Amino acid sequence: MTVNRPTAYATTSALALPKQSAAPAREARGGRAPVVRDLRDRSGRSPHALLFGPSDLVVVTGLPGSGKSTLMERAVRGPRVDSQDTRDRWAARVPRMLPYAVYRPLVRLAHFAGLRRALAAGGGAVVHDCGTQAWVRGWLAREARRRGGALHLLLLDVAPGTALRGQRERGRGVSRYAFLRHRTAAARLIRSVERGDLPAGVGSAVLLDRDAADVLRRIGFTAWAGSPRPPTR
Repeated sequence: MTVNRPTAYATTSALALPKQSAAPAREARGGRAPVVRDLRDRSGRSPHALLFGPSDLVVVTGLPGSGKSTLMERAVRGPRVDSQDTRDRWAARVPRMLPYAVYRPLVRLAHFAGLRRALAAGGGAVVHDCGTQAWVRGWLAREARRRGGALHLLLLDVAPGTALRGQRERGRGVSRYAFLRHRTAAARLIRSVERGDLPAGVGSAVLLDRDAADVLRRIGFTAWAGSPRPPTR
C-alpha cells in the first residue's frame, strides 16, 4: 500500500490521483498497491484541487452533516449526482405537511434514475454517498471498469458532534437510528482505508478532514491525472 501522510504534496496546489487497477485491494497487493492519500491534519497546506482521469468515477462519502453536499456544490467541475439535490427538488413540489418518510422511496428511485442517466452519458462523474450503500459502490466500480476508468473514494473524516451541528445549520437532520447506522458504517470504512484495505473495485482513496475539505476549490477530471508531476497554479 502507498500511504501519503501530511508531509506529501505540502506545497502542491493540485493533486492528481494516478490511474489505478479496479481490482479489490486484496488482489492488488499481488501487483500494484492501492493508493491512499491522507490529507488530514495538514494545517491549511492541503491541495486546492483533486484531479482524476477522464473516465473515472468519484464517490464522496462521510457522515450526514459532514459537508459532502457543500463540498460538491463548491468544488465539482463536471457532472455531479447528489441525492440531497433530488430530495430538495421533491420537497419543493410536495405539500409541506407531508412527512419525508412518505415520499422517501420515490426520492430514492429518482436519485438512482438520475445516477443511471449520468453514467450512461459517459465521462467522469462525482457521486454523493453516505457510506451505507455498499452496493452502489459496487455498481460504480463495475461501470468504471467497463469504461476503462477507475473508482475513487473521497472520505470526509468529521467528528460526530461536528456532523450533527452541520445538520442543524442546514436544517437537514436524520433520525437518531439512521445517524448511528451511518456513523458505524463510516467509522468502519475509514478504519479499513487507513489500513490500506480498500473496498472491492476501488482504485484509490483520499482521506479529508474539515480543514482539508474547506481548502478544496476543484474536483475535476483531466487527461493528465495520471502524470507523476501535475502542473501547479
